[in-house]
Amino acid sequence: MKKYLTEYRRRFRELLGSGCDLKLLLRYHEKQIEFFQHERLVHLIVTVLFALGTIIMIIAAAVTANIGFVALSVLLLCLLVPYISHYYFLENQVQYMYDDYNELFKKINGFSYESRTEKKK
Repeated sequence: MKKYLTEYRRRFRELLGSGCDLKLLLRYHEKQIEFFQHERLVHLIVTVLFALGTIIMIIAAAVTANIGFVALSVLLLCLLVPYISHYYFLENQVQYMYDDYNELFKKINGFSYESRTEKKK
């Protein structure tokens, strides 16, 4: 997913400056934002459930002092870090896609919400 999203944003930036049909690009980009929002929601649900499972295992390990629960807690904790990292990546990229959308909308219509990248200028 990281490769796909990174490549999509790179290609979008190329198309934005190429003189293609901007209205068609806007509709396509809206659809891509929907797809990635759904992906982000699914990963949020999985990450939260995984984190809850990890917390439950840590509590079970503390209460029972069973070495099996301790080992499982450590394993889940090690797996939770990549889940959080991936969700963080998705969240940030979707935010950048909103900025891209605003930039494209402004190019077509002459107005839009001021995005994070425009505020930095």
